[in-house]
Amino acid sequence: MNKYIKLVISVLFVSIGVYFITEREYGWGVFLFLLSIFPIILFFRNENILLAFWQLRKQNIEGAKKWLNKIKNPETELAKMQFGYFYYMKGLVNGQENISESETYMKKALQYGLTFDHDKAMAKLTLASTAMAKGRKKEAEVLLDEAKKLDKTDMLKDQIKMMKDQMKKMNIGKNMQNPNMRRGGMKGSFF
Repeated sequence: MNKYIKLVISVLFVSIGVYFITEREYGWGVFLFLLSIFPIILFFRNENILLAFWQLRKQNIEGAKKWLNKIKNPETELAKMQFGYFYYMKGLVNGQENISESETYMKKALQYGLTFDHDKAMAKLTLASTAMAKGRKKEAEVLLDEAKKLDKTDMLKDQIKMMKDQMKKMNIGKNMQNPNMRRGGMKGSFF
């Protein structure tokens, strides 16, 4: 639903409430004034994003994806401050299936802005994992350090430590061999 339709509904409730109060129907007037608050709240907090957050809290990725897919055009349905969290949740939901798509969503989320530091840290951690999967070790290290600075409550401490341990096992350069690997499969070597 377009975000401005919600404001029109709210104005309609207020005007009908005023009419009822002038007709000395105070109960209905107050009820409609209170009812007009909900469309205003949903203007600033989209109902599909709220339901997707609720599904993510329940660990239901498919349910969250269903609610996020109901937002067809974010520019007309969401307030500007919700763009970051829309793309953040799209990145989390699509992270299992398509890491490239998840990377673009997380970059957009950081570009539009996230309110909480732990959300920024999670976005940076996701970007670090995609950079590591694509072999960009330096970028992954920088992103992990940024995620560690943003994670003030140590919610992601174990994941950051695990990723740093995995990075130590990565090959150093493009054509350099990992010194911990055996030299198997080299027939006719010089030594």
